[in-house]
Amino acid sequence: YNPRMAGSRTNRDRILHAPRDLPGDATFDDAIVSLVFLAKVDAGLTELDEGKGLFHEDAKRRLDL
Repeated sequence: YNPRMAGSRTNRDRILHAPRDLPGDATFDDAIVSLVFLAKVDAGLTELDEGKGLFHEDAKRRLDL
């Protein structure tokens, strides 16, 4: 979790705010996708804060690109 990116908002506030960004015709699946995306971003930021990230060139090398 990276508090620099979230400001002073709590996880609960961010969870409740996420559906407000969806269009008026959004489905339950759209809301779930939005929340899963938010959770994945938070998990990735936590990994980066813990030094578990990869440099772009290292990632490309792992993928043989």
